[in-house]
Amino acid sequence: MTEYTTPVTTAFQLQRQSIEQSQKVFEQGVAFQKNVTDAVVDSLDSQESAQRRGVELAQTAFHSYLDTVEATVPGVAPTVEEVRAAVDEQYEFLLENHAEAFENVETELVEQTDAYDELTEDVLTAMNEQVDLLVEAHEDLEAQSVEAAEQWGTQIEELQDQVEAVQDQVREVQEQAADAVEA
Repeated sequence: MTEYTTPVTTAFQLQRQSIEQSQKVFEQGVAFQKNVTDAVVDSLDSQESAQRRGVELAQTAFHSYLDTVEATVPGVAPTVEEVRAAVDEQYEFLLENHAEAFENVETELVEQTDAYDELTEDVLTAMNEQVDLLVEAHEDLEAQSVEAAEQWGTQIEELQDQVEAVQDQVREVQEQAADAVEA
């Protein structure tokens, strides 16, 4: 009987494997997207630090320029100190705004990432439930198909037995007719 059901069972197993592999690929894609988003959030501190160092380096360079002016031009020390104070005030304002901007970006990104994670978790949960229902229905269909193939196989075997019985009867009748003709 397995000669009738093996192809059916194999086809259903291959279909289920395809469904399960597609499900895993989707889950891996979502996990990859989450990892990328987490990496972006994690890199914000490094980006902020690098940009802050750049601003501080520009401030140091400007201080070096002012030091050079003060050292080479006599009598400009009070003016240079005023310029230095004004520049330091502007850099301090810039650095505060810079820190605040990065904090806002990070807060917003974390909130959006959390919302995205919740949404994808809901999607994954719904998909997994649907796939479970699909696989269950698929298994039921397989069982019905195997049963139908077995019944079909049984009917074919019965038909074959009947054909063989008729052939045996025809052979017997032919032999009896041949014997009757000879006698």
